[in-house]
Amino acid sequence: MQGQSYQGDFALILLWNYKLNLTTDPKFESVAREVCKSTIAEIKECADEPVGKGFLVSCLVDHRGNITEYQCHQYITKMTAIIFSDYRLICGFMDDCKADINLLKCGSIRPGEKDAHSQGEVVACLEKGLVKEAEETDPRIQVSDQCKKAILRVAELSSDDFHLDRHLYFACRDDRERFCENTQAGEGRVYKCLFNHKFEESMSEKVGICFSRQVSSECQGEMLDYRRMLMEDFSLSPEIILSCRGEIEHHCSGLHRKGRTLHCLMKVVRGEKGNVGLNCQQALQTLIQETDPGADYRIDRALNEACESVIQTACKHIRSGDPMILSCLMEHLYTEKMVEDCEHRLLELQYFISRDWKLDTVLYRKCQGDASRLCHTHGWNETSELMPPGAVFSCLYRHAYRTEEQGRRLSRECRAEVQRILHQRAMDVKLDPALQDKCMIDLGKWCSEKTETGQELECLQDHLDDLVSECRDIVGNLTELESEDIQIEALLMRACEPIIQTFCHEVADNQIDSGDLMECLIQNKHQKEMNEKCAIGVTHFQLVQMKDFRFSYKFKMACKEDVLKLCPNIKKKVDVVICLSTTVRNDTLQDAKEHRVSLKCRKQLRVEELEMTEDIRLEPELYEACKSDIKNYCQNVPYGNAQIIECLKEIKKQLSTRCHQKVFKLQETEMMDPELDYTLMRVCKQMIKRFCPEADSKNMLQCLKQNKNSEVMDPKCKQMITKRQITQNTDYRLNPVLRKACKADIPKFCQNILNRAKDDTELEGQVISCLKLKYADQRLSPDCEDQIRVIIQESALDYRLDPQLQMHCSEEISSLCAEEAAAQEQTGQVEECLKVNLLKIKTEMCKKEVLNMLKESKADIFVDPVLHTACALDIKHHCAAIPPGRGRQMSCLMEALEDKRVRLQPECKKRLNDRIEMWSYAAKVAPAEGFSDLAMQVMTSPSKNYILSVITVGICVLFLIGLMCGRITKRVTRELKDRQVSIVLLELPSLSKSD
Repeated sequence: MQGQSYQGDFALILLWNYKLNLTTDPKFESVAREVCKSTIAEIKECADEPVGKGFLVSCLVDHRGNITEYQCHQYITKMTAIIFSDYRLICGFMDDCKADINLLKCGSIRPGEKDAHSQGEVVACLEKGLVKEAEETDPRIQVSDQCKKAILRVAELSSDDFHLDRHLYFACRDDRERFCENTQAGEGRVYKCLFNHKFEESMSEKVGICFSRQVSSECQGEMLDYRRMLMEDFSLSPEIILSCRGEIEHHCSGLHRKGRTLHCLMKVVRGEKGNVGLNCQQALQTLIQETDPGADYRIDRALNEACESVIQTACKHIRSGDPMILSCLMEHLYTEKMVEDCEHRLLELQYFISRDWKLDTVLYRKCQGDASRLCHTHGWNETSELMPPGAVFSCLYRHAYRTEEQGRRLSRECRAEVQRILHQRAMDVKLDPALQDKCMIDLGKWCSEKTETGQELECLQDHLDDLVSECRDIVGNLTELESEDIQIEALLMRACEPIIQTFCHEVADNQIDSGDLMECLIQNKHQKEMNEKCAIGVTHFQLVQMKDFRFSYKFKMACKEDVLKLCPNIKKKVDVVICLSTTVRNDTLQDAKEHRVSLKCRKQLRVEELEMTEDIRLEPELYEACKSDIKNYCQNVPYGNAQIIECLKEIKKQLSTRCHQKVFKLQETEMMDPELDYTLMRVCKQMIKRFCPEADSKNMLQCLKQNKNSEVMDPKCKQMITKRQITQNTDYRLNPVLRKACKADIPKFCQNILNRAKDDTELEGQVISCLKLKYADQRLSPDCEDQIRVIIQESALDYRLDPQLQMHCSEEISSLCAEEAAAQEQTGQVEECLKVNLLKIKTEMCKKEVLNMLKESKADIFVDPVLHTACALDIKHHCAAIPPGRGRQMSCLMEALEDKRVRLQPECKKRLNDRIEMWSYAAKVAPAEGFSDLAMQVMTSPSKNYILSVITVGICVLFLIGLMCGRITKRVTRELKDRQVSIVLLELPSLSKSD
């Protein structure tokens, strides 16, 4: 055994000496001088090397990339393969690393299972020592700087040619012959070929292991070290040195260690520090493809070190080296667990991974078949230079959100991966290659100051109409995608986590969102659990949605056919909503047999209409018309909860003409459909559930008005109902029920007012005042009379519901009835005060309004709340059988007052006498305008019996005179006839004689 061992060692020494002689033998050197004559002349460094030392061949090996002579190139390639089979043959290596070889115990490996020529293991051993030193905080053994340089030089040389990395060469030579037989060695081509075939089923276990993350073995360790070294030291990549020399000198000098130079270049490429040449960008992308840090984050040492603490806390459940570590880091981007340095390194790497879908190992594995089927991609080993960066992933995510009806969808596994990546990359526009490429100019033009996380995309969405067409299309498509799957907005989802968990967890758990989650967030935007960031994010998305109806996924899916048919060429959501709403309203008013807008669209249209009422900015025309008014009068009022709209309504008279008109139109719409009145619906939500659960949305306000004075009515809701009543009474057009009931009466009695009316300006209660007077004259149709009676009754209790009274008597109310006006609950005190002080009122218009009130009260005691309250018992006892209206109960009370046998309640008697005095004064000041008015005044006069007696006597006298005149006339007529007859008879004899 010892003899055999001795013989083996002797053979090895002989073989090694033989190869050493090849490098130093003057004959080989002279051959090199002969074959490479012109090359040596071109390379001054080699021409100056001393003869017979073996330095010339080593020099030519170092510069073999610059050799153009074919024979010289072939000769040096062969010599290089010999030299790199043993570290001792590499010029200067033994001298530089002898001590380190002994220290790290990297001496000559004994032959056994190993090939005798794989003594490159010594270099591999030293390389591992270097890596170990770098990974340890306080390394026990350190490689000398002189040897480090020698090792890096060997690595730099061997990275260029597959044959020169002996460790890799012997592990992968069978697969090289199978897959890369026609690939010429040099410039890393064989390495790239093997890397591109790493997922082939026929790849041998040894090579497959080298390129995959699943199995740990000798080859995997070698490849991992090799790829890590490439990421650590840019000088090992000739393409980086050649293509990025200027960028390194300008931006990244002095950052040689631990991959900092490469990450510096990545940072520059991302556009954070300046511009980078196209060749340098391509060289960096190629390096990332070759090292594939997406498969194992540990390959990128700078990232590994920067993110170690994050991985230990946020990603500790994932095993080391798993590709999902990068995914985990992305999910924790911009969270409390993320550290700044890790954030930068991660985004720098992801920038390049996002530009080649194959660099995301999990995505490629799950979506390889889908990409080939739907996106016409080639296999891993076939690359197309014509395909733009990110094109394959863009294709995949377009298919990820297709419906079954649209066909050609992704497999479930692939769809999940695409969504995962979309959710992660949406946080930074630079991780979307197409977006960054097409929107570069617009980003600089509109969004240069928007540097915080997520602001750039929001900025582009805000300026959608201003963007160049290509950028607008991409931003539009991404926004459309967000409307279907709002979880793409990762930052928004984090901000809204509490509200999602409390109110929207059911829709959030759905694998397919389809717009439900955003709809839920909008509906719960004003819950007390809602935080400011979430509310702002949700509102921003709502505002973006207004730019194009396609940005509202559920609306788009429900109404796309209706839009194409009824609203073609309309793009903006608000215009589409108006178009469809108008069509629905017209069909309803005309009692169309069949609605033109489909049922599913009508349902979703209602949702969109309700959402738009919450914020004035969601109604662009109204917002634009009132911008200056908002600034002047509602500057400190928040936009949400329709507070700006409510502010404008309350100061409507002070608004600019255009804004006033728009607010009037809005109120008209809300009164026709009270469900669109956001504030009313919000404040009275519980009261609607209590009093109007079955009421149609169109009759909601009417129902609330009927229950307004209920004991259990919420005070805030009651106050809001009163506000809406005040608004309705300013113009009959704001009261749909009255408008319908008095459809014939208004043009019949109030045409002169209508002639002066404008479509979008209030009539300040003129038409209603006109109808009130006709009510007192008992000339209205029954339906109209019923509605006016209700209005008179309500305004008799609260003067604010009578716009004409409030307008003309404002001074008198403040001077004569200030205390009554200040009362929290209005029960007719102000009206009673004005009636009592009628003689003190100087203004003619105010006096006229008070007289009109008195006139109205004669027609119905219900419109005089003070008198009605005082006489309630007497009405019950003496007038119970008499129906109300047309002054019947008032006449009944007057007769009871005149009747000595009837004893009225003292308060009722007092109030009735007060009213008689008021009516007497009113009769003197305002004479009757017609017979009916005169009759009413007579019937309610205290001298009613006397007046009626006088009138009766007068009528009798006229009758007798008529009779007398009739008899005299008759007698005179008879006498005339007799006289004529006598004359005729006298003339008869004379006539006979003549005959």
